[in-house]
Parts: sequence; C-alpha cells; structure tokens
Amino acid sequence: MASLSVSSSSTIIDSRAPPSRQASASSPSCISLPTLPPQPLQSQTRAAKATAYCRKIVRNVLTRAADVEVAATTQVEAPAANTEDGTTELPDIVKTVQEAWEKVEDKYAVSSLAVSGFVALWGTAGVISAIDRLPLVPGVLEVVGIGYTGWFAYKNLIFKPDRETLFQKVKDTYRDIIGSS
Repeated sequence: MASLSVSSSSTIIDSRAPPSRQASASSPSCISLPTLPPQPLQSQTRAAKATAYCRKIVRNVLTRAADVEVAATTQVEAPAANTEDGTTELPDIVKTVQEAWEKVEDKYAVSSLAVSGFVALWGTAGVISAIDRLPLVPGVLEVVGIGYTGWFAYKNLIFKPDRETLFQKVKDTYRDIIGSS
C-alpha cells in the first residue's frame, strides 16, 4: 500500500521509494511545491463588513434624528399646546375616549370584556399557529379557502342580479348596525 506524506516544507515524499532515496533532495520521487500566499480570513472580512454596515446604520439613524429634531423645532403648531395656566392640552381623540369612559356606568364589566377579548384573540392566534405547524392541514385549508372563494364569486359576483342582491344585503346589515341613517 503506497502512501504520501507532506512535510512542513511543502515536499511530498513517496513512501514506496527506497529509504536511501528519500533522504536525498535530488531524488526523482521527491517533488517540491511552491508555497501559496495565506488565504484571507473569512471572519475578518465578515467582521469588517459587519462593522461598516453598523456604522452606516448609526449614521442613518443620526441623520434621521437630526432631521426630526429640526422638524420639531420648525413646527408651527404643536400637537399638545400649553394653556395659560401651564397645563398641557390633550389631543381630541384622548378627550373623546375620556368622555366616553366617563359615560360608562359599569366600568368593571367593560374592562372585563376588553381583557377577555384580548385573551380570546391571543388564544385564537395560538390555535391558528399550532394548526399552521401541522403537516397537511395548512395545504388542505388553503384549498378549501380557494374553493369557497371561487364558489362565492360565482354565486354572488358574476351575474348582475346576484351582485345587486349581495350589495343590498350589505347595505341592510350596515343600516342595522349603524342605525337608520
């Protein structure tokens, strides 16, 4: 069995050659190879690229912060203006929410409904995420959705009488929710 070994001076020595020939550098079984330049380190170039990218991001953030600061100092009307007594005036939407909250009689029930709605939304998102991770279910549900969308479009949107009936149902439902206006 023949084997090749590489010495530290980049010389390949054939182990099949007789021992007296291995010692001589001029033997035909010794081949001298030129040394190659060192390879660039990938981690150093990646680190340099990452550093340059981070510097670019910081420069952009500083530029945008300076632009926002200039825009804030040149803004004619502030969103929350100071009144004569030194208090800050709130935006209209905050006032509207505060007025609506003051009109509520059972604040505990409204708060409970809001919290339970948030928990239901969170739980539903978890269930959908779990279903999405199952192997075949997302594909099947996608096919069912595409099929139902096609059926709905065929049944309600293609022909004019069906389309007018659908629009009338939507308008009636809107009036029932909003009130007769």
